[in-house]
Amino acid sequence: MGEWWTMLILHDAFDGYTRFDQFQANLGVSSSILTSRLKTLTGQGLLERRRYQTRPDRYEYVLTDLGRSLRPVIVALAAWGNSRLDPSERSMILVDRATGVEADPVLVDSNTGRPLDDATFVFAAGPAASETMRKRYEHIPTRPAPPQR
Repeated sequence: MGEWWTMLILHDAFDGYTRFDQFQANLGVSSSILTSRLKTLTGQGLLERRRYQTRPDRYEYVLTDLGRSLRPVIVALAAWGNSRLDPSERSMILVDRATGVEADPVLVDSNTGRPLDDATFVFAAGPAASETMRKRYEHIPTRPAPPQR
């Protein structure tokens, strides 16, 4: 996820792009970089490579369940970027498909519905934390979330 092109390719995949030439034309990325990023994304299980034509073989790249699960991350990053711009400077916005009304995405705790964007929520050591991580967060008390209804 740390490479710039990776995020742009995923964004295009969420917009329905599936074919190499579509990604390349839209992003203006070199074929060698695009080939490398698509190989990484398929290797990580975010995209699935599917043949859609034979003679010659042609493939499309389709989001997997794991890849689709990244959509909220992409939406949150876009919302964060847009929040720092004047509305007239935004190159894209998130809208309700049926109404066209602009959405205002927020990340919330599913247990309480409270936004997670302030200091009332902090990181703590998880069950698989290293000793270093446990020491770092030893001052933060933890307990399991209540069961979902």
